[in-house]
Amino acid sequence: MSGLSASSTAQLGKVAVLMGGRSAEREVSLMSGRGVLKALLDSGVDAHAFDPAERDVMALRQEGFERCFIALHGRFGEDGTVQGALELMGIPYTGSGVMASSMAMDKVMTKRVWQVEGLPTPRHVLVHPSQIDTVSSEALIAALGLPMIVKPAKEGSSIGVSKVTQAADLSAALRAAAACDSDILCEQCIVGDEVTCPVLGEGAQAQVLPMIRIVAPEGNYDYQNKYFTDDTQYLVPCGLPESEIAAINALVIQAYQVLGCRGWGRIDVMIDAATRQAYLLEINTSPGMTGHSLVPMSARAAGMSYEALCCHLLAHASLDYKGAVK
Repeated sequence: MSGLSASSTAQLGKVAVLMGGRSAEREVSLMSGRGVLKALLDSGVDAHAFDPAERDVMALRQEGFERCFIALHGRFGEDGTVQGALELMGIPYTGSGVMASSMAMDKVMTKRVWQVEGLPTPRHVLVHPSQIDTVSSEALIAALGLPMIVKPAKEGSSIGVSKVTQAADLSAALRAAAACDSDILCEQCIVGDEVTCPVLGEGAQAQVLPMIRIVAPEGNYDYQNKYFTDDTQYLVPCGLPESEIAAINALVIQAYQVLGCRGWGRIDVMIDAATRQAYLLEINTSPGMTGHSLVPMSARAAGMSYEALCCHLLAHASLDYKGAVK
């Protein structure tokens, strides 16, 4: 796959790369945004950095921006809020629309949709911070077992996530998650292979890029091991049996489509070591684009450079209401 021609990039018009923002993932977003900005500039796109934490988003319309590449992560960037503002201004943007972004950002809501559709996802219990002192550890362990994953329901980049292996650590894990979000997701821990599956496109045209198997130190794929060390192994080709890859890809496409996602996304999956059953963990609708990020890694394995990926995503920028007038 190649990038766009000079004439095609010119047709993209004045482009804002939205980066930074006000979420807990601000620093990761800045890394993603800088990479995207350089790639677009190197490809001949009239691209400019825009940080919504420092400037009013309405300036996008006032300054004549014609498209936005959303390199924001987390709240106020990946949760449907900035997408809604862009819809009001009639400025096409990369990635999913308002509703899909909002649902996908909320891990509990995502699980509810997948469960209704009969798609496999680990068992979970939702805990509100007001329940931390009264929730029964014994009941949580009876429902989910140990080890157990405890995480904020609406955060990314493994922020506030704990793997609880003994009952004595559960309270601290709940408090760590509560410090990041108003809802805490306690989840069955699936032990086995961890894979991530990038997706490009929309509807029936959506396609899965090469699957990546993640082998983190001691199985701990945390914030530090995601972004700031080289100790994690990323295997692409993933080395799994072709029949297993095909089954997971079909599951991932279905999971992406039922949420109404478009543009791109990345779905994380755990494969039970004993049964080889795949379980959907969560979906990221504004994936990282840093030097350690997985979508660019998968795209390279498919023959698509980082620059070509950025141009492809930008060329497919869209609106929920495609008849909107600026």
